[in-house]
Amino acid sequence: MKKPAKSKTVTYELTAGRPLTARQKREIRALAQKPERAVDTSDIPELPPSAWKNAVRGKWYRPVKQPVSIRLDADVLAWLKGQGSGYQTKVNMLLREKMLEEIRK
Repeated sequence: MKKPAKSKTVTYELTAGRPLTARQKREIRALAQKPERAVDTSDIPELPPSAWKNAVRGKWYRPVKQPVSIRLDADVLAWLKGQGSGYQTKVNMLLREKMLEEIRK
């Protein structure tokens, strides 16, 4: 029997400090219901461009890996392995590039 796919949603629960009051919970639910454009962020200063000079996109992003069995042509596999160690990572990278290219279309 096939296992159900794991959820990719990550949730965190605040355990330190006092528990939220009923009022705080209502306020959080009400805020979550608002559309993004309706949330007032005028009291949050905008960061200057210099704050982003060392920013790295996706540094902590690690997609969930799923083991699969795949059949490849022998010459393709030989080429991948000839690139050095990590041929499975290379396969994933090539497929991801193609996927993102297709999504952008």
